[in-house]
Amino acid sequence: MLSIIVLFYLLMVGYVGYVAWRRTKSSEDYMVAGRNTHPYIMALSYGATFISTAAIVGFGGVAANYGLGILWLVFLNIIVGIFIAFVFFGKRTRKMGHNLNALTFPEFVSRRFNSKFIQYFSGAVIFLGMPLYASVVLIGMARFVETTLQINYSFALVAMAIIVAVYVVFGGIRGVMYTDALQGTIMFFGMIILLGAVYWMLGGVIDANQALSNLVNIVPQNATAKAVATGFTGWTSMPSFGSPFWWTLVSSLILGVGIGVLSQPQLVVRFMTVKSNRELNRAVLIGGVFIFVMTFGAYVVGALSNLYFYQHTGLTAVQASGGNLDTVIPTFIAAAMPLWFAYFFMITLLSAAMSTLSAQFHVQGTALGRDIYETLSGKTGGSSVLVARAGIVVAVIIAVILGFILPASVIAVGTSIWFGITAAAFLSMYVAALYWKRVTKAGAIAGLVSGSLTSLFWLLFGFKKSAEAVGISKVLTGKTVIITTLPWPTVDPIIIALPIAIIATIVVTYLTKPPEKEFIDKIFNGVERK
Repeated sequence: MLSIIVLFYLLMVGYVGYVAWRRTKSSEDYMVAGRNTHPYIMALSYGATFISTAAIVGFGGVAANYGLGILWLVFLNIIVGIFIAFVFFGKRTRKMGHNLNALTFPEFVSRRFNSKFIQYFSGAVIFLGMPLYASVVLIGMARFVETTLQINYSFALVAMAIIVAVYVVFGGIRGVMYTDALQGTIMFFGMIILLGAVYWMLGGVIDANQALSNLVNIVPQNATAKAVATGFTGWTSMPSFGSPFWWTLVSSLILGVGIGVLSQPQLVVRFMTVKSNRELNRAVLIGGVFIFVMTFGAYVVGALSNLYFYQHTGLTAVQASGGNLDTVIPTFIAAAMPLWFAYFFMITLLSAAMSTLSAQFHVQGTALGRDIYETLSGKTGGSSVLVARAGIVVAVIIAVILGFILPASVIAVGTSIWFGITAAAFLSMYVAALYWKRVTKAGAIAGLVSGSLTSLFWLLFGFKKSAEAVGISKVLTGKTVIITTLPWPTVDPIIIALPIAIIATIVVTYLTKPPEKEFIDKIFNGVERK
């Protein structure tokens, strides 16, 4: 059964990748799919790229630990990640990208501000920072395969990376988006089946949620003492305001990902693949329904897994999974679901991982080939695509290496760190590029550099989860973090770095000469037309 399911799935992916390869004939096809993508494919590609094993496995495990307070992220994912992103960012990005003839996100902001520095600096942030995100997506899939099929983790990690690399290297963005649409469809139905099965197993929506609420008073005190001390109040309520649990949940997991989605380069480039605003309008509903089902389903299942494990083992989900949040969902599926569903859901997670990884590897490759190599060497055309393909291979190798050395319970943390980095580095510049004609090149650079450096500094010296893992602060200062007073060690870099980037952009803009009117008029030509 497993062999038939996996073979059929890989044949479908292979065929779709082959079709994409046949239709990829130019650098524009490779980078932005010829700018004529169907709205269904665009919406599913956007959603499947956004929702990965990081969301299902990583954040499902987070929901098992922090509870249903994580559902606020569903609200932000739909309102910010879909509605605001498509309506207020997508339409302007599509038109301005066409006016600027931009093929990547760094190229878009570079040409908007007429600055090569912005392009290769942004490309470097992507190429150097995104491997963290790619590796945690790989880890999520490999952990599920390891738990479900009893296959060696290392083998699963490497095999996944190779399969994705092949169709991205040859198919470009078409290969990425076509396979995304297929994989997104599989993910959608897989999550609906899982959510329905879990509620049916636990006695229905009302009974299951009530039992989960009551669980906090039933679980032995020694199992929840540590959580209660950090602000935990139950799996159906928010942590105590201002507690370490609250700061981690709100600043890192909810705000970091909920706001950081707007500045994800692999998502922004999707807006430049459609030919008109009509396609974006049609994609909003498709994308919104998809994101809701995937995120709501994953978070609710993660939280409810505590009820299942307590009823069957007397343990919480995190305890039953050996304390590793990244194995909660795989352990739950293996324990609670029939074998055929475990295989089917493995395909769902395989789809989630491959759709996100393909976009990550593609954007890293184009960052190296188009944004760094072309900008610095001045060479274009075939050599740029060749370097981009080489960059994809390098990105895959780095992600695999990180997959071997990153610690447990890292998936959600790694995701939120990457989303926070992009928000700090790109968001102030990106918003100004779309809506503020007065903003200057110097202002954009100030926001980009200050946001990037502040975010990096806080990750290494202020944010405990990352600073402790890297160890630079400990070596230089003798302390894990430079400020040990709560809540600072649990405050995400986005809370510090994004305001600094915004202030730097505004202040430097008003201290420098406005851009030429003719230059701005050309960029905004047709952008503000309804």
